[in-house]
Amino acid sequence: MSEVLGDIDIELNTDIIREWRSIVTLIVFVLTNIVVLFPFHIPFYIPRPFKNAILDGLSALRVIGPRQDASLYEPGSTDAQSGEGGSGNKYFVRLEFPMNFVTAPLIADLFLLAILAIGRDEVYGGTIGANNISPIDIMAFFITLSYIAISIDASGLIRYLAFKVLQRGGKFGHRLFFYLYAFFFALGSFIGNDPIILSGTAFLAYMTRVSSNIIHPRAWIFAQFAVANIASAILVSSNPTNLVLSGAFGIKFIIYTANMIVPVIVTAIVLFPFLLYIVFADESLIPLSIQMHELSEEAKAKKPVNPNIPNARGNAEEEENDPANGEQSKQLSLEEIMNPFLDKGGAGFGALIMAATLITLLVLNAASRNTGQYPVFYVTVPAAFVMFCWDVTFGWIHREETRRIALAGRKEVERAREAREEELRQLAIAQEQATVSEPLMIDDHTRDINSNNETGIVSGVNGQDTRPSTSGISTLNEKQESHPTNAPKSSEGNITPSSAPEEKSQASSDQETDIEKQIDRDLTKDGKPTLVFIVKNRYRWAQETFPTAAAVIGHLPFALVPFAFSMFVLVQALVTKGWVPVFAYGWDHWVNKTGTVGSIGGMGFLSVILCNFAGTNIGTTILLSRVIQAWQKIHLVNGTPISNRTFWATVYSMALGVNYGAFSTAFSASLAGLLWRDILARKHIRVRRLDFARVNLPIITIAMVVGCAILTGEVYIMRDDSPYDKQ
Repeated sequence: MSEVLGDIDIELNTDIIREWRSIVTLIVFVLTNIVVLFPFHIPFYIPRPFKNAILDGLSALRVIGPRQDASLYEPGSTDAQSGEGGSGNKYFVRLEFPMNFVTAPLIADLFLLAILAIGRDEVYGGTIGANNISPIDIMAFFITLSYIAISIDASGLIRYLAFKVLQRGGKFGHRLFFYLYAFFFALGSFIGNDPIILSGTAFLAYMTRVSSNIIHPRAWIFAQFAVANIASAILVSSNPTNLVLSGAFGIKFIIYTANMIVPVIVTAIVLFPFLLYIVFADESLIPLSIQMHELSEEAKAKKPVNPNIPNARGNAEEEENDPANGEQSKQLSLEEIMNPFLDKGGAGFGALIMAATLITLLVLNAASRNTGQYPVFYVTVPAAFVMFCWDVTFGWIHREETRRIALAGRKEVERAREAREEELRQLAIAQEQATVSEPLMIDDHTRDINSNNETGIVSGVNGQDTRPSTSGISTLNEKQESHPTNAPKSSEGNITPSSAPEEKSQASSDQETDIEKQIDRDLTKDGKPTLVFIVKNRYRWAQETFPTAAAVIGHLPFALVPFAFSMFVLVQALVTKGWVPVFAYGWDHWVNKTGTVGSIGGMGFLSVILCNFAGTNIGTTILLSRVIQAWQKIHLVNGTPISNRTFWATVYSMALGVNYGAFSTAFSASLAGLLWRDILARKHIRVRRLDFARVNLPIITIAMVVGCAILTGEVYIMRDDSPYDKQ
């Protein structure tokens, strides 16, 4: 105990909370977490000449290319005056500043610095470290270990193993559901939840799309999301929340796993029948027999392509992502899951590096007297560097092949886009001709025209019927109305028809893209490339030459770094401004009234709730770790030590809550939830916030009740009422 408490320096004076800076700090903390929960954009306007001056200045510095068409920018232009596709104001340009989990905590810290509510000590404690929590060590460890895990995923191993599980499960729905559930749990226990979310979510989206009798994919995707986060509670290395917790209380990795493995495994075992027979007890969700579309022999004979190579599948990816393609889209999705790419060398080497890294971490951590003596990133940084060297070397050796594939795919995409543009151009010409000829029609034919238009037929000048499918004549409204009917699934968690505002937004986005393309075409007009041109070309070259390394770096959770550091600083501000001691005194009163069982139930409930309202599960872990440390300090000062059973029951119930809390009521309860939502959206599966909370509510309830019940039995068997020690 002395080793843990010796480094804890938390001021227990609560009188400071009456100062105005302390009150402002708490308000800022609450508002920041509300913004993280409900992100938005702040619109602001700048004068159009000012914007043009900036663009011209960047162009003069050869950062971007020159403005090609003045009508796209000048206030006197037609577009600027009409406001269509633009801001609607000819003298001002509307811009939007994002307020989300990255910007909101950072702005909050800067504001507190400006009013002198925090200073050097808070910033130092939130970045370098304080009270046994070292943010820099944690972030370095997590990012480097994530590189290894995501590299294994980029090799195609997870998709390939999921395909084998699909083959083994066959067409039996309940058996396949169990196999996938067990597969995601086993794999998530070792490599964490993020790689499972990256590959497993896309795999399930494809699988449910190509099944003719799985009406809703929610049973499969929600079960996968829950079990991936449950599994991440076993190893310290699987989730950054576990790293924060183990560092705060000096828990060795092997001891943490020994205390968590039984509650987690029992939770997974008990949860499965609840999911199958209660939560998702509907044959439209999990059919007894799954009817899958068959893959043609020609598709089976195709050589699988590396999805990390840009445009590797040519125009197939764009066709697959278009919900209007119907059966063709399903066929392409079927090829994606039934003919998966696997880099055997990369998968084998990555698995070896991951196993060696985890074993080394466990051995060194167990052999070390002081967990802070040897920072864990001393192991993961060299391992990630070795993995990176492998990816780069493998890419360089096969660069000619990957560049050839990328070039062929890029040309196919360009030809398809040109064909679509030509088709739209011809369609517009035909429509214009039909509009011009319409006033020349005889009044006697007016009724026939109106009647025919209702059935999708446009009458020509000579009275002959011309159908859009053969002549290409159709109206924009008819085309827009046809899309929802082609969407195969329009219920919750599935494709939803586009609304008018979304169509306008898409049109505006397309116009902005066209402007960017027009600028990019003449980036080297005078023979000298711009900075944007160079960066784009270098990035494309890197993707085509080192596809695996580029894909892994692109998927690394870099956004976690500024978010975590900012949240560490905010929580440190609550510590120095007296709010954390206030929370600790409140927690002490609760434990005195309810005992060990109350500490498990209270901390479990509190940690799950705060995951949704205190800056994701990472922010919750930081805050609650500080509260428990202050609770320690209270008893140390009073000379009344906490019992061994009660203290560790509190710590490990928090570990359950911050891991399980990821699948509770809000996407922002974890960064994995935000990633999961975005991947599903790219696969045309829309999960609304209300649906996310409604489906997850029974799942998190069952998981926490079971986990806390097993933990209660465990601490009563393994712990006693003597003063607690370090482990």
